[in-house]
Amino acid sequence: MDTVINMQSVYVTDLVGVAILVVIMATKGWILPARKDESRLMMTLLILSILNCLVDIFAFWCDGRPGNGYYFLLMLGNSFLYMYNMIIGIGIIYMIIMHIDHKTTGLHMIFFWLLCVIETSLIVINFFHPVVFLIDENNEYQRGTYYLLFVIIGFVLVLYGYSYYLINKIKNPQLRYFPVIEFLTPILIGNTVQMKIYGISLLPVSFALAFAGIVIALQNECIYIDKLTGVYNRYELDKFLKRRHFRRNEKVVALMLDLNDFKAINDNYSHAEGDNALVAFADILVSVIGVEGNVIRFAGDEFIIIVSKFDKVDIEDYKNKIFSAVEEYNASSGKPYKLSVAIGGRVFDPVSDDLDDLMNQIDSLMYEDKDRFYELNGRQR
Repeated sequence: MDTVINMQSVYVTDLVGVAILVVIMATKGWILPARKDESRLMMTLLILSILNCLVDIFAFWCDGRPGNGYYFLLMLGNSFLYMYNMIIGIGIIYMIIMHIDHKTTGLHMIFFWLLCVIETSLIVINFFHPVVFLIDENNEYQRGTYYLLFVIIGFVLVLYGYSYYLINKIKNPQLRYFPVIEFLTPILIGNTVQMKIYGISLLPVSFALAFAGIVIALQNECIYIDKLTGVYNRYELDKFLKRRHFRRNEKVVALMLDLNDFKAINDNYSHAEGDNALVAFADILVSVIGVEGNVIRFAGDEFIIIVSKFDKVDIEDYKNKIFSAVEEYNASSGKPYKLSVAIGGRVFDPVSDDLDDLMNQIDSLMYEDKDRFYELNGRQR
């Protein structure tokens, strides 16, 4: 194996990686107020990545220098680099799962812990019997028998991230603002090139580019995704309606929804509980509409649903499904209040109909429904 090291390229790529990571840290674009666990994980991974770039430079600099001291530093430094690749790979996939599902399953955790145990055990064994890498009599780093196992695990994690994202994107189109494929690809390329060519250092800067992509994706989400409920906001509504990329004669359904007595929830049970009610209501709408349409938080407790692939004339089916889902939630939520919703909607032609007129019409229909609710309860709105 050719072990010639291009130190100039190592310095440049690792220092570029450090620069990218420092800029990301300084801009604080990775901080998500509504998702503190994800923010803490991102901060930890960024700090480890900066340290990884610096250790990578130091390990390459020590390579080939004589003496027991350098031998020890090379063993320690390269062990850290292998452990980092394990931690960062699992950490990024863990973060992707948390970001998509807001939780991880026991199966995921077993999978992650199994990888940790395998790779950590091999690194510990490597100190006594070189199986992953060795430092030869000239204090030069050499890949060992199980080096390829670490590479394969890296590929498995990236491919798992790809597949997990694509499967969930089918169920949740909003994930297009969190393009996992784009920011995992630099890692895949870096892993492939570094496996084939020794003497260059691409993985540290590959991870830095991946983090830059993650931060950009998170900021895009902040623009088009409502931070509290996780559904689209009105910027996405404007973008959707202005595109007008619809098939000829395609009909679209627009529904406007508003929670009845929402002010009472805030007044009687706190604004924090009011936020919980909004999140629960948004989850109900997403579960009912699924991939058939988009759920948008318009303002306060008002939501809009756009169903673009509509092949029916009667929209009462959607309204009844939503009413039934709300009743099911009330029966099982254990909350001291009940959710109630007013809905107004109509079918429209997105090519020819006036959009401002549409919004006024569904707003008026929604308030007619709200008035009926208060009349039935002997109260005024």
